Amino acid sequence: MATPSTPPHPQTPTPNVLTNDEKWMQVALELARRGIGTTSPNPPVGAVIVRNNKKLSSGWHKAAGQPHAEIEALRALPPSLSAKGATLYVTLEPCSTHGRTPPCTDAIIRAGFARVVWSMDDPNPKHAGRAKQILEAAGIQTTSGILEEKTTKLLRPWKKFITEGIPWVILKTAMSLDGRIAPKPPQKIISSAASRKDAMRIRAEVDAILIGAETLRKDNPYLTIRGIPAAKQRPQPLRLIWTKDPKNLPSDCHVFNDPFCNRTHILTAPNFPSLLQKIANLGVVSLLIEGGAIVAGQAIDSKLVDEFVIYIAPTLIGGPVPFSRGIGVGSSKDAIQLEQIEYAFFGNDIRIRGLVKK
Repeated sequence: MATPSTPPHPQTPTPNVLTNDEKWMQVALELARRGIGTTSPNPPVGAVIVRNNKKLSSGWHKAAGQPHAEIEALRALPPSLSAKGATLYVTLEPCSTHGRTPPCTDAIIRAGFARVVWSMDDPNPKHAGRAKQILEAAGIQTTSGILEEKTTKLLRPWKKFITEGIPWVILKTAMSLDGRIAPKPPQKIISSAASRKDAMRIRAEVDAILIGAETLRKDNPYLTIRGIPAAKQRPQPLRLIWTKDPKNLPSDCHVFNDPFCNRTHILTAPNFPSLLQKIANLGVVSLLIEGGAIVAGQAIDSKLVDEFVIYIAPTLIGGPVPFSRGIGVGSSKDAIQLEQIEYAFFGNDIRIRGLVKK
């Protein structure tokens, strides 16, 4: 009688081990995130200088007009160390043209790097690939595409701004289970304190916040970052008021009288696309819409919203004010679909955050 064979042991899953290039690019990405909200119209970029798998120095781009991440990392080198023969890790292809600052490719060549590794190519077709040509002509080895998906996610607002000339648009709202956003006075708040604190973190990601004249009149909002560390670490976002009649706005509102009143702009435009172009002309790379139903409806109808952040409170309030008052779609097949959706709880509220499926 044949002895039954021993069943094979289940295989242990292979651990997701980062390569050295991925390890150091991850460090560069964490550095780049420190620049979110401070670098526009430039992108947030991080850089690390490495030799023999040991970090020599690092840096990140802090603000437009200030040194790029590569230069910050070079300046952070201790006096006893040199970049000669080292590897530079940077999240975005090094610049090769003269803007507010000289091209980083020149500094990289002068420093004597043996190798330069970046994650994402420059999305501007006039610049994409130029760094590779320039650096390799100087005898420097190049590698690109390391953790590119993560960097693309970080830089998607700037990529849209560069390629389309308009800001990345996030529409944020807080609503009841029945889709209402305005309780009867004097109550104004639907979402929990935890949701409102998270909304402050969303504000800290963007360059500007947009509301309409009606929201200004009814709510008199501050539209500032407060109660989180970013409030002291970055400039307050621009505060944009969209109105047909600038002379008919109440002059005693917070946005016209607080310490950040110079960050407030009144804009007129016949429709959302033309408004968005005016906002782009202000150097706004990322825009957060916090307006009411009319502004939300026009933005959604224009199909120019890139991302939704929706807080849903476990309450029903009824009333006539829905989340969005727009033309809407003609049939369900034309409905806006979200992807890369994230679900999170804040207090008893649920937050749904996702990108518009193009």
